[in-house]
Amino acid sequence: MVDKIKKIIYRFVHTDSLVVTFIRSSMSSQLCAWFDFIVSFVMFAWVGLQPIYSTAIGALCGGIANCIVNYKFTYHSLDCPWKAVAVKFTMIWFGSMLLNSFGTEGLYWVLSRWHFLERIGFRPDGYFTISRLIVSAVVSLGWNFQMQRLFVYRRVAFDKYAIRFADLFCRKKTGPEANLNYSKGEE
Repeated sequence: MVDKIKKIIYRFVHTDSLVVTFIRSSMSSQLCAWFDFIVSFVMFAWVGLQPIYSTAIGALCGGIANCIVNYKFTYHSLDCPWKAVAVKFTMIWFGSMLLNSFGTEGLYWVLSRWHFLERIGFRPDGYFTISRLIVSAVVSLGWNFQMQRLFVYRRVAFDKYAIRFADLFCRKKTGPEANLNYSKGEE
């Protein structure tokens, strides 16, 4: 029985089918969302920061954790340079924030103009909740998962530019390590 369980776990961790990858991605997202929430709560309740700062720190910590978990566990992309992944993840994360923000605002605006919804019991809180849930699901599936799977955690031609950009913010290498050959999987 234990061997069967180990075999199932091994297959789950090492299979790269779309369905299994999606399940791992969902698990990673959920885990990191909880981490985001816990950090936000600690920053607000125990450290005493304002809600906006607590939320921002939680989101940043959750995003970093999500990037790392996806890099090692979800997409098995250890052959992709970490600097390129960090830049690409940040781009997609920023895009996700914009899509979620403007998408929620837009759908809220549309729903708030459908007055028949008020007659069946909807209120502004309900418009926001429905808008947030719908947009979040669409962005999560249509943007985050697809862009991470096809762009962030894969080697692509953009990687060399992402690495150059990351080098602007990282300590420059000197000596022999500065001349590593990127085409062999090194930075």
